Amino acid sequence: MSVEEDTANHGRLLATVRGPQDVKRMTAEELDILAVEIRDFLIAKVSRTGGHVGPNLGVVELTIAMHRVFDSPRDRLLFDTGHQAYVHKILTGRQAGFDRLRQRGGLSGYPSQAESEHDLIENSHASTALSYADGLAKAYALRGEQRSVVAVVGDGALTGGMCWEALNNIATAGNPLVIVVNDNGRSYAPTIGGLADHLSSLRLNPGYEKILDTVKDALGSTPLVGRPMYEVLHAVKKGIKDAVAPQAMFEDLGIKYVGPVDGHDRDAVESALRAAKNFGGPVIVHAVTRKGYGYRPAEEDQADCFHGPGAFDIETGKLVAAPSVKWTHVFAEELVAIADERPDVVGITAAMAEPTGIAKLARKHPDRVYDVGIAEQHAATSAAGLALGGLHPVVAVYATFLNRAFDQVLLDVAMHKLPVTFVLDRAGVTGPDGPSHYGLWDMSVFGVVPGLRIAAPRDAATLREELREAVAVDDGPNIVRFPTGTVAADLPAVRRVGAVDVLAESARTDVLLVAVGSFGQLGLEVASRVAEQGYGVTVVDPRWVRPVPAELVELAAGHRLVVTVEDGVRTGGVGSAIAQALRDADVRVPLRDLGVPADWHPHGTRAQILADLGLTAQDVARDVTGWISGLDSETSEPVRLSSGRGAAD
Repeated sequence: MSVEEDTANHGRLLATVRGPQDVKRMTAEELDILAVEIRDFLIAKVSRTGGHVGPNLGVVELTIAMHRVFDSPRDRLLFDTGHQAYVHKILTGRQAGFDRLRQRGGLSGYPSQAESEHDLIENSHASTALSYADGLAKAYALRGEQRSVVAVVGDGALTGGMCWEALNNIATAGNPLVIVVNDNGRSYAPTIGGLADHLSSLRLNPGYEKILDTVKDALGSTPLVGRPMYEVLHAVKKGIKDAVAPQAMFEDLGIKYVGPVDGHDRDAVESALRAAKNFGGPVIVHAVTRKGYGYRPAEEDQADCFHGPGAFDIETGKLVAAPSVKWTHVFAEELVAIADERPDVVGITAAMAEPTGIAKLARKHPDRVYDVGIAEQHAATSAAGLALGGLHPVVAVYATFLNRAFDQVLLDVAMHKLPVTFVLDRAGVTGPDGPSHYGLWDMSVFGVVPGLRIAAPRDAATLREELREAVAVDDGPNIVRFPTGTVAADLPAVRRVGAVDVLAESARTDVLLVAVGSFGQLGLEVASRVAEQGYGVTVVDPRWVRPVPAELVELAAGHRLVVTVEDGVRTGGVGSAIAQALRDADVRVPLRDLGVPADWHPHGTRAQILADLGLTAQDVARDVTGWISGLDSETSEPVRLSSGRGAAD
C-alpha cells in the first residue's frame, strides 16, 4: 500500500508506539496500517529537514519484522550503514525527535548511543557492522549470555572488503549470528561488482541439516566405509542444490542462507528471521527490498532513489532550495573538459558516481570511468595500477572516506611516485551528517605522506586551475580538496608570489593571515576588521598547502605575526606545517594556528559549528587584534636564529 493510496489513518497506530513491545502486540492488519503510517511520517518529516529518506522507505517492513522477532535492546540490532536506521528510531520511541532531524539539538541521522539504549554502534561508514557483530557474538558466547546479534547490511556495503574479512571469521567461529542482507540492488547508485550477480536463492532447512549431522555421526562410527560414504552423501546434497539453484559463495564460506525473501512481505521476513534465530549458528537472511518503496518520486528517481535529499516538496519530490552552483558541479565540468583534451585521464569512484560528480564523466566517456563499489582501499591501489599502465586516474571520494585508504595512498601510490589525483569532496565541516562525515582529517593525516601535494581551492576558478595543475603532475600523487555546498563568488588575487595568491595587502606588514581554501573570504573580512584597529594585514591563499610553499616562508619573514585559519584539525594541520617550515628556515616569527580541535563535534549546520569553534570573521579578528597588540612593545623586525630552532606559539 503506497502513501498516495492511504491518507485516512493520520498516524493513529504510530502514535501508540513507544517501543518494540507495542509492535509485538499488533495484529497483522494493524501492522500493515502501521507500515503505511511510518512511510507517511518519514516523508512528512524528512521533506522538511532533508535526510536519508529513500533507504528508510525500503526497510519499513523489514525493521518491523526485526523488532517483532528479536528483543531489543537485549538482542543487539546493528545497522550498516546507519542511515537506514530511521524506522528503527521510530519503533524505539524517538518519533518526537524527527522534527529536528539532523539539526542542532535534534536526532542524529545515524544510530546514537546518546539517544537510546537501542543504539549500540554509531557507524555511518559502510562495511563495518559485520566485524562489530563478530566481536559481540564471540563476547556473548564466552560470557555464556544467550543474546541474539543481528547485523543489517546492504548489498552495496557487501562490496567492501572488510565485510568479507568479517564473514570469513564469522564462519570460522560458528557463533549464533543473524546477518540480514538488505538487497535493493543499490548503494548510492545501482550496486556494482560481481557480488551483485551472485546473490541467489538458496534455502536453509534446519531439519535437513540435523538429519545430515545424524547420518554423519552414525557413519563416522563405522570404520573404513563410514567416512567415504558420508562424503558421497554430502557431494550428492551439493549436487542437488547446484541443480536447483546456483551455489552461492556464502555457503561455501560455511554460513547458512535463507532467501531470497520479499523484504516488503512482513510475514515472510518474520518467518525467515525466526528460522535464522533458532538455527544456532551464523545465518544470512537475504531480503529483497526496493529503495524508496511507497513514494512515487523516490521510486522514479533513477539517480539514487532519494538517497539523501535536502528539504523537498512532498507532492512533486522537487528540492525546495533554489538551484545553485555547487563545488561538485564545478569539479565535474572541469574534469570532463580535461578528459576531452587528454585520453589518458580516467575516473574512479567508490559507489558514489553521482554525489562526487564522476557520473558526468561516465556519461561522456563511459569506458573511462570505474565504480569499484564501497572499496576505497581497492580504489587507491587500482588507481596505482592504472597509473603504472600509463594513465592518470582521478579518484573522487568524500574526504572522510579516504581515511580508510591511508596505507594504500602511502605505500601503493606515493612510494612508487605514481601520478594519481585524489579529489576530496565534502572536505572540512560538513554539518548535518555529524562527526563521522566531517572531512577534517585529510590535511593532517595525509600531510605526512612523502611527495604528496595537497591543494585547497578557495572558489570555482581556483578549483578549475588547481585540478588542471594536479593532473599535469607526472611524478607523484596529489589531493585536491573542497567543501560541500554552494561555491561562493570568485575571489581574484591582487597578485601572485610564486605559487601563493595575495588576496589583500596593506602598507603596514603587521600580520600575515594565511586563509586556507574556502576561508579566503573570511580572511578579507578579518583584514578589514583588524584594519579598523590600526593594524595592517596581508591575506594570502597558499593554494597548495602541502608542501609549504617557499614563498610563504619568505612572506612570513616580513611580518610581525603569522596567523593561519584552516577547515581541518589543528593537530598536524596546515598551521603546524607552516610553523615547522618557519623553524627549518630559521625564521622567528610568532605563529598562531586557528582550526578545528581534534574532537567529536556534534551535528548542526556548518555555520553553527564554525561559530562554536570561533571560526567566524568576528572571532578571528578579535583574536588577531589581541595577539598583535600584545607584540607592540616588542621589535617590529623579525629575528633570524642561527640554531635552526624557530619559535612558534
